[in-house]
This record gives sequence, structure tokens and C-alpha cells, in this order.
Amino acid sequence: MNPPEAPLTLFRPPFRNYQFDAAYDEMFSAPGKPRAHYEALFQNLLELPAEQLRKTQQAADLSFLHQGITFTVYGNDEGTERVFPNDLLPRIIPHREWQKIENGLTQRIAALNLFLEDIYSHGRILADGVVPRELIYSCRHFRREMRGLTVPRGIYVSICGTDLVRLPDGSFAVLEDNLRVPSGVSYMLANRKVLKKVFPTLFQDYGVSPVDHYAQALLATLRALAPANSSARHEPKVVLLTPGVFNSAYFEHAYLARQMGIELVEGRDLVTHDNIVYMRTTNGLRRVDVIYRRVDDDFIDPLAFRGDSILGVAGLFNAYRAGNVTLANAFGTGVADDKALYAYVPDIIKYYLTEDPVLKNVETYLPMRPKERQHILENLDKLVVKAVGESGGYGMLIGPQSTKAQREEFARKIEADPRNYIAQPTISFSRAPCLIGDELEPRHVDLRPYVLYGDKVTIVPGGLTRVALNRGSLVVNSSQGGGSKDTWVLSQ
Repeated sequence: MNPPEAPLTLFRPPFRNYQFDAAYDEMFSAPGKPRAHYEALFQNLLELPAEQLRKTQQAADLSFLHQGITFTVYGNDEGTERVFPNDLLPRIIPHREWQKIENGLTQRIAALNLFLEDIYSHGRILADGVVPRELIYSCRHFRREMRGLTVPRGIYVSICGTDLVRLPDGSFAVLEDNLRVPSGVSYMLANRKVLKKVFPTLFQDYGVSPVDHYAQALLATLRALAPANSSARHEPKVVLLTPGVFNSAYFEHAYLARQMGIELVEGRDLVTHDNIVYMRTTNGLRRVDVIYRRVDDDFIDPLAFRGDSILGVAGLFNAYRAGNVTLANAFGTGVADDKALYAYVPDIIKYYLTEDPVLKNVETYLPMRPKERQHILENLDKLVVKAVGESGGYGMLIGPQSTKAQREEFARKIEADPRNYIAQPTISFSRAPCLIGDELEPRHVDLRPYVLYGDKVTIVPGGLTRVALNRGSLVVNSSQGGGSKDTWVLSQ
């Protein structure tokens, strides 16, 4: 029996090149049948002339350019600084779906904080055999210096960006946790600012939940983490520590500092004396209580970690250990960010909260287990292999799109160092319509919501929807040709 013909409306401009596959389509439940929450946008797009669509995208691009919204690609002959690619069409999430995401993320950050507190104090979860000791102690982000230290409010991770994907059945799953220095929130805010300008009526009619308060929520979270002996209990001094102008996320560092109304500092702007951190100012030294750091552990204190670092502050760890300054996120959080540890997060949630995970994990194979290593080596053409310490789409093999030589190279790497890799099935995660030239075509998307944890858990309704702009690509990272789009969470 032949399938029914798709309604002709789908094949009118700008949908002439729109194709469907096994992936969940964010806009359509079937060819030509938009989901209820996309109906108004779909009709709006059918009525817009191609020239108007193109001009609207150009206006959005120009707005990004004028705001200096850029990212950096290292090792590229064409230059490093790029205007961040943005797609004109919003990704829309119904209120009921967002509620489940919010509940799942709240559960996850609570469990991961309890896990970090446990492994740096008691080690009960290791003694009970829920998580292997060797997995923790072989992690390069595990900081023995943190053992026995008291962290304000017991919060190790106060700023988290969790990557979610929507599976073919429509459910969301966690792809990875970003617990050290998660980036991208400035692009979420910039996307929203631009979309409100180019689609003002549509935005208002949809009843989109706001995200503009993120910077103030972040500042409130940071202030809540101030040490008990801070210089000003009611308004502690907060600064944002950046590696400097050559860092790929420097735009974001400057943007967030400006939005929060706090100083953007580099390591050379801070000094420690008698285990207290001070900021150099034209009026002399001023005590610092909380540091929102965008510098990795290795580089943040040359006396405690890498001695060759010029990005950090000598003596900062001693000031932290003395309880005179708070860092967000805490030292040593990277152990829970390890891609191999990710496979144990459902067990971690059950162990500490006695609850089933609200958001599921993607099935993950660990080569450090002999049987799973054998399965990986025999199925490299079907799996995605990731190095546990890499990010940005680097150190990855996408089996179905790889060559025989690439698979052989990864097989050698896995056998030489099985602890350094994980493997997952190749997921056909959801696709959303994107403006490609004058036409709309589907592209794979993920979602990175941002979670704040201070005196309470705060999750702004939305997040950064990242887009694999290259046709057929599953890699959404900006360094690999990805872009982003605004995420509209409906208020009801």
C-alpha cells in the first residue's frame, strides 16, 4: 500500500527541499502536518516572501556582527575570529515538556553535587562498589588536594550546562554533563535579543518564557556562595576571572561581566596576601569574596597546579582552602565531568536520592571493561567513539561516516589506552528547520540548558539550541561548522 501523499503546502516555498528521515522532526509530526505548537510559525513562514526571509536573516547576522558576537577557531588558515552562526527560526518547546526537563536537570545537579562531596570526604559510594575506585583515581581531573575540604553549602557545581538530545521516540536524553566551565550562555541571550527584534509580533503571540534575567540569577547564585567571613556579608565582592582576550569564549566572559555589573579580571589583576585574595584597583587593593572562574584547574594557581601557567593567581588555592574565597565552580568538579563517569550517573542518582532518573542516559560502552571493549572494536563502523577528556567535537570518531583508516587508528588508540575512551550508538537525534539560502531544510539540533545552584536551583526556561548546519552532520559544535538558534519555551 502506497503512503498517502503529503499535503502540497509542505512543498511550497520555502519548504521545497524539506526532507524527512527516521529522526524526530521538531516542527512536523508528519509531512505537511506541523505540530500544534509550531502551527503559527509554519503559517507565518508560508506567507513570507523568500526575499523577506533573506533580509530578515541578514538583519540578524548584522546584529550579531555589530554586537561583536564571535567565537574562535584555532588552527584554521582562514583566520580564527568568526561571527557566531545563528539560524533565524526558533526551536519551540511546549511547557509540559520543559517541566520534565527542569525536573530532570534539578535531580541531576543535586545528585552530582552529593557525589562530589562524598568522594572528596567519605568515599561511601566507592566503598559500596557503585562506582569503581580506579575510575575516580585515574581521572586526571580528580584533585587530591580537595580531600577533606569544606565547600560552601556543599555545592561543588553551581553553574552547569547539560547537553540534551531528543531521540526518535520524542523523549529527551542527557548526552553529557558540562560541570567545569560550561560556555555558550551568552549566545542564548544574544539569540533571544535578536529574535525579539525580527519576529516581535510572533514572539509576543506565542507567550515565550523570558531568559533575560539569567545574568541577575547568576549574580544572585554567586553571591549566595560567599564565605561566611566575606568582606561584605550583604553584598560580597564578585569578579569574573578570564584567561584573556585570546580565549575562544572571551566575548562571553566580557558579556556576562557587563550584564552582571562586576569586574572582568585576569590573573595578573589579582593578588593573594595572608590567604586573602585582593583585586588591584586605582584606589589600592580591594578584597574579593567570590570568583566566577573561566580558567581550568590546571592553570588557575601555578603554586598548586601547573607551575608554568601565567593565567592564574599564585596562592589562590591556599586562600580557597582557608575558606577566605569561593570559586564557582569548585576545584575538582571535572571528575564528575569525565565521559566515562557519565555512564554511572543513573546509578549515582539512585544511590543518593533513591529515585529513578527523570532524564535517561544514552547507552554507553566503556572499553575499560573487556567485554565492552571487544564489542566496540567489532562495531566501530556503527558507533560514536569519544575521548573522555576532549570537547568541542575533537577526539571523536563517528563510525558510519568514518573511513577504514580512521577506524583502524581509533582501534589502536582504544587498545593502547581503554580508560581514555567511551563509545555510544550513533543516535539520529532530532532535526529542526533551518534557513539554508532561500529555503528551509532540516538540520540536527541538541539543547544545552543552563542550571544555577546557590541557595536554590534556578533554570532559565530555554537554553542554547546548537545546530549542525552542515547537511547530514551530527556534530553541532561551532568549531566543527555548527551554529545556534533561539529556544522558545512556552509559558503555558
